[in-house]
Amino acid sequence: MILLLLCFFVTGVFPMKPKEIYVKAGDLVVLHCGECKHDGTLIIWTKETDQKMHLDSNMSASEQQQLGLVVYQNSLVILSASVNHQGNYSCGPLGNTSSKMWFMLTVCPKQSEECNIRNRYNQRCYSGQSCTLHCPEGFIVAAEIPRMKSYEPKWYKESGELSEHYFPRVSLKESGIYICTRSFLYSGQTYNTSHAVVLDVQKGEDIPNLGIGSPKDGQVFEVELGTKVEIACKALTGSCDDSLFWTRDEEFLDNWDYYKDPCNGSEGTSGWITTTLVFREVSQANLSKNYTCKFESDKLTQFVNIVLSKKAQPSYMMLTICTVSIAVLMVVTIVIYVKYKIDITLFLRDKVGFKVCQSNTPDGKSFDAFLMNYKSVTDGGLSEEDRKYLASTLEDQFGYSLCLYDRDVLPGQAVAEAVLDCIDESRAVILVPSFPDPELGSEVLSAIHASLAEKKTRLIFINTEQMEASTSGSFPEALQLLSKAGNSVTWKGGPPSSSFWKQLRYHLLAPQQAPKMGLLEQEF
Repeated sequence: MILLLLCFFVTGVFPMKPKEIYVKAGDLVVLHCGECKHDGTLIIWTKETDQKMHLDSNMSASEQQQLGLVVYQNSLVILSASVNHQGNYSCGPLGNTSSKMWFMLTVCPKQSEECNIRNRYNQRCYSGQSCTLHCPEGFIVAAEIPRMKSYEPKWYKESGELSEHYFPRVSLKESGIYICTRSFLYSGQTYNTSHAVVLDVQKGEDIPNLGIGSPKDGQVFEVELGTKVEIACKALTGSCDDSLFWTRDEEFLDNWDYYKDPCNGSEGTSGWITTTLVFREVSQANLSKNYTCKFESDKLTQFVNIVLSKKAQPSYMMLTICTVSIAVLMVVTIVIYVKYKIDITLFLRDKVGFKVCQSNTPDGKSFDAFLMNYKSVTDGGLSEEDRKYLASTLEDQFGYSLCLYDRDVLPGQAVAEAVLDCIDESRAVILVPSFPDPELGSEVLSAIHASLAEKKTRLIFINTEQMEASTSGSFPEALQLLSKAGNSVTWKGGPPSSSFWKQLRYHLLAPQQAPKMGLLEQEF
């Protein structure tokens, strides 16, 4: 009191009643100057001793660490309270002595009964009802202090035994003193602060499950900056006189930051009350605040804490990656197919039994292909030995049923008629250049050109390297037309696994595995 009178005579301003704060030695404590909102004004802290010590946020980190303090905005944090920190403190804006606040800090020994009594918080629950112990926030504002990390509180019974803080159906025997310990990490050191909660469990009544129904404790609301957001807190109450309100960082809100709906209950019956938190335009500062909806009645006190989180913007990175990956996969697939389409088609046909782009319906044909010779305009035609190798490989190695002129057509039949019959009974025609001149000459080609075009018979035109070197103008007109209508394969012979055989088989349909029959036998 003498100190307060002295301040009045020196400054001409009588200070307000100091706020008494009791803290156990070794605990962390925060002194907060004014409201939580900080407008950037430099706050000066003064410890009222014979030699006044002035503190502010401009102090170097080493000076603050040496004193065991953290000065940030309008908060003074004593990391580990000791008797050296005990005393009277004042704070206020620089140059404004009329707006000072006063604190009287008392540091008690760890086993001090006075501190235990003064730092107790009462909470009432009713047997048979759910009960959640709430750790008093006190003046802890670790979320606002850079490089300070807070941990979830731990609960202990007065005996030191670890305890739960939620009781689904609390009983009378749960009454007692519970210690809530909070831990904070700062500059590699852990600091603690403890509060005692006296739980008073009273005999419950057969009443509805009163209390806050929504939102849920710890619920996170995703919001967009600059938009209007309303969050309704709804509670079931036994009387419209019960209280339901919002706080921000443990401070009451301005009237325009919330509104209340009329209570829909009547005297003696339960009803719902709603108080809605209003953000007319969500700002970045709102995201760092803690909002609490508190319900108070003569039978229950309940807290629900919520936080705001910035809604994640839609990311197109994954969509872009997927699109590019699909495009690359399609390009690679196309390139592989174009390069290996013959091998892929033959693999599916031979190993898997899949006939690509072919109908499984029988077409009534007796032969897979008609092997027809024509006179080569050069000396590069296939010899008789090569023609026999071609026929035997297709039939014996690959199972094709071939119509051969010298085998399936009886002597005496007209050449043109016999050729047309072979074409009609075959699913494809293979034109083979022959040297020396075979029995079928180039004059037959003109007679069958129209038939091939009409029936749309599959045509494979075998060339030789000598024929490719010659000009197309040296070919007969009918041969030129046929070569343009069919698929061309260059004869290279070789084993059945060579590229020539793969290309030839690719242009042919898969063998139908039907029994081979001669044309003349069918006529009889």
